Amino acid sequence: MPEWLVYTVASVLVCLLVIVATVVRHRRVADDEDTSETPDVLEYMVMMVGVVYAIVVGLAIAGVWEARGAAEDTVQREAQALYEVDQRLDVYPAGFRTQVQHHIDDYTRHAVSTEWPAMQDDKPVDASGATLLRRIRSDIAHHTPTDELQSQAYQPLLDQIAAADDARHQRLDSAGTTLPGAVWFGLVAGGVVTLGLLYTLQIRRSTRELLLATAFSALVVFLLFLVWSFDAPFGHSGTESAQPFTDLLTNL
Repeated sequence: MPEWLVYTVASVLVCLLVIVATVVRHRRVADDEDTSETPDVLEYMVMMVGVVYAIVVGLAIAGVWEARGAAEDTVQREAQALYEVDQRLDVYPAGFRTQVQHHIDDYTRHAVSTEWPAMQDDKPVDASGATLLRRIRSDIAHHTPTDELQSQAYQPLLDQIAAADDARHQRLDSAGTTLPGAVWFGLVAGGVVTLGLLYTLQIRRSTRELLLATAFSALVVFLLFLVWSFDAPFGHSGTESAQPFTDLLTNL
């Protein structure tokens, strides 16, 4: 399901729940209940809960945003290392250069078509990608340089392969959710408590108050959706995070 659809459905359901609960509550309220004032202690408690929850959500967003940025940098480093290998092969014979480029193409396609869906679903990734990368390393390591230019390019090529291998391991380690289950429980429970406090403030059925309650509910849902969306460093759907690899395929 697309992320925008998840957010839309969640927002509509929560806002409808707030409106329906408010209307039903006021239908059941006794006529003699005084709803004109809210106790000062209750207002203080609501304010403190709102501030604490805002801090927790802010820290969660900062954490998942940092993890998302680190994952993007890792993918960029891996793709850039393979691109450097492709570019440095121009001093080698055409036949050998074509062979290595073909193996780089196989590895890149495997990463996008096989490893990315597995990472997004938080499933284990098999060793096929590592085997394809070792084949590129073997191509270069077992080719004896025949002139000075090839000798100068030999070690840098191996270094770039090592950099791509290191970035690949970091990419696989970054797959899956960033926040543990306990944090998610706190975020969801805090959101429920925060929205539940709307009823303790004795909200009336006026259009203005219902509109404010709905807007506040939509804001809470949006913040939780934002955390959920960034919690997966490589996304929940599609392969947008694999853009450096698709660009590499285009260049190859």
